[in-house]
Amino acid sequence: MSDTPTSIDPTVVTAYRETEYRVHSDPPVVLLVGTRNSGLRSLHERHGVASSVFITAFNPYSRELDPAENASRQASLAAELRRLNLAHIPGIGQHPSNGWPGEPSFLSLGLDLEAAKALGIRWEQNAIVWTGADGVPQLLLLR
Repeated sequence: MSDTPTSIDPTVVTAYRETEYRVHSDPPVVLLVGTRNSGLRSLHERHGVASSVFITAFNPYSRELDPAENASRQASLAAELRRLNLAHIPGIGQHPSNGWPGEPSFLSLGLDLEAAKALGIRWEQNAIVWTGADGVPQLLLLR
């Protein structure tokens, strides 16, 4: 989505593209934007889904919140995923070198593109990482 107009600082977008999105599955899976991931495709197959979204409720719009507020938001996101009856696996989004603290996240399985975008918008995220049946994680900018 590099041609999509956005209000997000370009350096932040670059950091999102470089981040490692780690899924604490068995075996663990590391998602890289734009790189086909056979481990993720295997997770999709095991859960009988064609898509997934890597999402967090931490630090809305990249504004760093205090740890307690972030933890509360993340717990609320987990509760919403349970209410929606969506399988989800904990993970963490961590840039390999920029010093921004890793953000606990979830890989939620089975959300189509529009539902994934709506969830990211509801949780005030600049972007989400969505993967379709091709197994290639895509960075989707939401503002």
